Amino acid sequence: MSMGSIYTYPPMERVHIGRPFEEAVADEADRAGATRVFLMVGGTIARETDWPERLRQRLGNRFAGAWSRMGAHTPRPDVLAATAAAREAGADLLVTLGGGSVTDAGKMVRMCLANEVTGDAQLDALMSIHEGGRRYIPPKKAPSPPQICVPTTLSAGDFSATAGSTDPVRRMKQSFAHPRMMARAVVLDPGVTVRTPEWLFLSTGIRAVDHAVEDICSVSGNVFAEGASMQALRLLSRGLRGVKANAEDMAARRDCLAGAWMSMVGSQSGVEKGGSHGIGHALGGTAGVPHGYTSCAMLPPVLRYNHPVNAERQRLVSEALGAPETPAADLVAGLIAALGLPGRLRDMGVEHAALDAVADAAMHDRWIPTNPRPLDRAAVRALLEEAY
Repeated sequence: MSMGSIYTYPPMERVHIGRPFEEAVADEADRAGATRVFLMVGGTIARETDWPERLRQRLGNRFAGAWSRMGAHTPRPDVLAATAAAREAGADLLVTLGGGSVTDAGKMVRMCLANEVTGDAQLDALMSIHEGGRRYIPPKKAPSPPQICVPTTLSAGDFSATAGSTDPVRRMKQSFAHPRMMARAVVLDPGVTVRTPEWLFLSTGIRAVDHAVEDICSVSGNVFAEGASMQALRLLSRGLRGVKANAEDMAARRDCLAGAWMSMVGSQSGVEKGGSHGIGHALGGTAGVPHGYTSCAMLPPVLRYNHPVNAERQRLVSEALGAPETPAADLVAGLIAALGLPGRLRDMGVEHAALDAVADAAMHDRWIPTNPRPLDRAAVRALLEEAY
C-alpha cells in the first residue's frame, strides 16, 4: 500500500440500514422532489412478493411504472428495452430492487437516458476500453435521473460508479463508468433478503469478501479503506455463518449487509482490485458463472499466487478472519466450504474447453494489470487450471 495514497469521498449521499425499504425509498423520493418514480425489480420478486405493490402504495401517484425482465449479467438487449420503458414513463427517479444484475441495469439505463442511447452501436462508443494496462473511459453525459438501490444480495455493486453489461454476441461482459453513475442512496433492509436463494445470498457474500480482501492487498490502498475492509471481513465472516445456521436470523443478515457496504469503501475511493476480480469478470461474461461463484473459485488461488509479494498484507486478512497465523487463502477457502459453496469451476458447470476463451477475455479486464504480482496470459490460464 502506497504511503502517499489518496482517499476520495464518493458522491453517494446516504445509506439507510435497518429501515423498511418502502419507507426509506419514499423518504428519498421526497428529498429528490421526484414525481415519476420508475421501479426496476428482479423477476422472481415481481412474481412472488408484494414488495413492488408495497412501494406503489407508499408512493401513490408518483409511481410511474415498473420493469422486471432483466437477464443475468445485464444483457445489452434487456438494457435497451428497459431504457425505452423508462423513457416512455418519463422517469425522474429510478429505484432498483434486486440483485447485482438489476442494480447494474439501473446504472446502465440512467446512462442511456442521459446520452440518448436507442441502439446497440451507441453502447460501443460509451464502454470503457482496457488495453496495455491502460483504461480509457469515453466522455459521456452524467447518468440521469438519480438512482436509489435496494439490494437483495451482497455483491455490493450498489456502492460503485461502474456497471457491467454483457454483449451476448461477443459473449463478453463490458464495463461502463462515470463518477455520477453511483446511486444517490442505498437502502439496506434485511427483510428483502429473506427470499433470496441461500446459494445466491451466501455466494455474493463471498464476492463482498473478495472486495475487502483485494482492497487490503491492493497496490493502491489507503488506510481508511483498509480499516473498513478489515471490519467488513469480521462482519461477513460472522454474518454469513449466522445466516447459514439460521436463515431467519435478521441480526446476521444485517451484519452481512453492513459488511458488504464496508467492503466497498475502497472501490468508492478508487482503490484498485486484482486478479480475482479481473478473471471473475471474464468468467461471468464469457462462461456464464454467477457473480458470487467467480470469487469462490478464484480468490483462494489468486491469494496463493500473490503471497510471495504481499505476505504482510495477507496477514491482515488472516487477522480480520480471526487466525493471524493461518494463510489467508486457507481461511477464505475454509469459509467457502463452511457455507456449502462450490470452490471449483468444474462444479459450477464450466467446461474445461472454455478456459482458453476466459483467459483471453480476462486479459482485457482493467484489474489484471493492477494485480499485486504481474499477470500475463499464461499466469491467468494457470490460475484457471488451478481453480478447475
